[in-house]
This record gives sequence, structure tokens and C-alpha cells, in this order.
Amino acid sequence: MRFRTPRLEIYPARIAANARSLMSYCSDAGVQVAFVTKVVCAHRSVARALYSAGPDMLADSRIANLRSIGEAGIALPRLLLRLPSRSEIEDVVRDAEISLNSSLATLKSLSEAALARKVKHQVIVMVDVGDLREGVWPDEAPALVMAAAGLKGIEIIGMGCNLACYGGVVPSEANMRTLVEVRDLCRRKSGLELGLLSGGNSANLPLLASGRMPKEINHLRLGESVLLGRNVLDRSPWPGTRQDAFRIVAEVIETVRKPSVPIGERGQDAFGGYQEFEDRGIRKRAICAIGRQDAVVDGLEPESKGIRVLGGSSDHLLLDVEDAPWDVEVGDEIAFAPGYGALLAASTSPYVTKAVIED
Repeated sequence: MRFRTPRLEIYPARIAANARSLMSYCSDAGVQVAFVTKVVCAHRSVARALYSAGPDMLADSRIANLRSIGEAGIALPRLLLRLPSRSEIEDVVRDAEISLNSSLATLKSLSEAALARKVKHQVIVMVDVGDLREGVWPDEAPALVMAAAGLKGIEIIGMGCNLACYGGVVPSEANMRTLVEVRDLCRRKSGLELGLLSGGNSANLPLLASGRMPKEINHLRLGESVLLGRNVLDRSPWPGTRQDAFRIVAEVIETVRKPSVPIGERGQDAFGGYQEFEDRGIRKRAICAIGRQDAVVDGLEPESKGIRVLGGSSDHLLLDVEDAPWDVEVGDEIAFAPGYGALLAASTSPYVTKAVIED
């Protein structure tokens, strides 16, 4: 059977192999793992493949995705990665066993909602160690933990931080040590165990591999490294993983030989930008039926050498196929290896068919 295009091909066996490799590595280092499903909108075939490797929990930033994981019958603790919105508090305590938090007001709301449902909701207090995204400043953490310690219905199980996202700050022995020191101070002042220290995401793996990760860091949240098999600091392949667990396939809808530089006075493109064009003469160009509404076009790497991504609009992907290994024609399919952003967009787009390929 030929699947519709554009499509995102998902290879669960390859994902499971990556998951087993990273689980083994982290377990040997005494580190718990939360596999992150958000980039694929918690697609059930992906969630089940990750579950098969035996992680400690699954994590996502969207409540709807965590609910889907529960409805799939996956019996693992679910961690909400994005700080809870006040408007979704009741959903949080219903569909997530654990959440990341940095606001006393939110913790009070979680306490009330958990008491109403007669459940105990677990909390990881986030500390900002330099990336300037979520988290309280280190010197404010003890007051927050002490105030939260008296709230019924919630249990502060540990502390965490996030790096290499908004600010691109690389995990280091120094910023991990800051997290440990803040935890130790909060432990002394509050009397809580705070046994879980979540050091960050896939960006922490190189530090762990170097042997410089403080031994107190015992939890990581892994997404791109397990799904795309990448070192997220430089996008190089991570040892022991595959990089072909996903493919994006688009169909050619036009092929014409055209100049490589637009003709006429130029202004902004459809997205308000100004593009530069390299004059390579008359080239054979192909248009594929996929665009920025479906993928981050700069994050699509053609599998076939000789095909070059020129750019895209909302609905069209423009390719230079002059040097393609075959004579590209209308109706041909062209496959791409997606980067993280392209995978995220394709997973989210309702216009992209999700095709599970068993191999």
C-alpha cells in the first residue's frame, strides 16, 4: 500500500533500539530516565517503543499528550515538563503524577486540586542556573521549598534545572554543582529529602559521558537524543544510536528548468524576510507538496545526495534537483531526514500523514 504524502514515517523498532541503548548507559551511571514524547505529540507507537526500554517515567509538555499516554494503558509515572497553567490545574493532577514547578501560587492550586481528587501530586522545584528560562533564582529556592513543604496534597520530591534551550547555556560541572548546592541548602532548611535531582535534558549526556557530572545528579529528561540519535550540542550522532528512526517524504508536483535568481525588483517574502540567492545559472528545480505549515524547511536534509533545499513557502518546498541521482519527475517521492524542528512541526501538522513502518 502506498501512503499519502506528505508523510512522516515512524520506525518504532529503531526508536526502541535507541531507547535501550540510552537506558543501559544511564542506568550504569545511576541516573533515572524520563523519555520525552513532546516532539512527536506522544504518538502512541513512539510512546510504546520508549516504554519497552524500561524508563522510569515518560514526560511531555502538553496535558493532552500525557492523557493520551494514560489512555494507551502505559503504566508509568507521567511528568509534565511545562510549568502548569492555573487554568489547567485540575487536568494536571488527573493526567500527570509529577510536574515541574517554580511558583508558590501554582503549588497552592495544585495542593487544592490534589486534595479534591484525594491524590498526592509530586513536584520537582525548578531552579534557574543560567539559561534564563523557567526556574526560581538559586537564592529564592529555599523560601519556596519551605513554604511548599507545608502544603497538603503535594509532595516535593526533588529539584531540577533546564539548560541549552532558551539561552543555549551548555551543562557544565559548575552549573550542575550549583543545583546540588541549592538542593543541599533547601534540604537543610526544610527537612525534606529532595532525593531526585533532575539535571536537565539530552544536552547533559556529553557531561555525563565525560565523567564530570556530579554524582548527586540522578535524573535526566531525554528527547532528541533517543528519537533522533543526536548529541544536541552539535547534532553529531550519539554513540550507540540510530539516526533514521523518522523520515519525512514529500511528493514532487512540478519540475522545470529555471534561473537560480528571481527576476525583477525584490521586497519581502511571504514571511517578512529578505532572501539572498546564489546565481548558479539555469537549474532543474522541483517543487514538493510540503511547506512551512508542515515542517521547518531548513531542518529537512535530503537523503539523496545531489538534491539541495532552496527554501519554501507555506505550502511548497523548492529543491534544486539538477544533480540528483535520477531524473526527477512529477509524482516522484523525495525523502528527508528531519531535524528536531522539522520533526516537531510534521508531528503537529494535521496535513502530514503519520505512517508507522515495522521493520
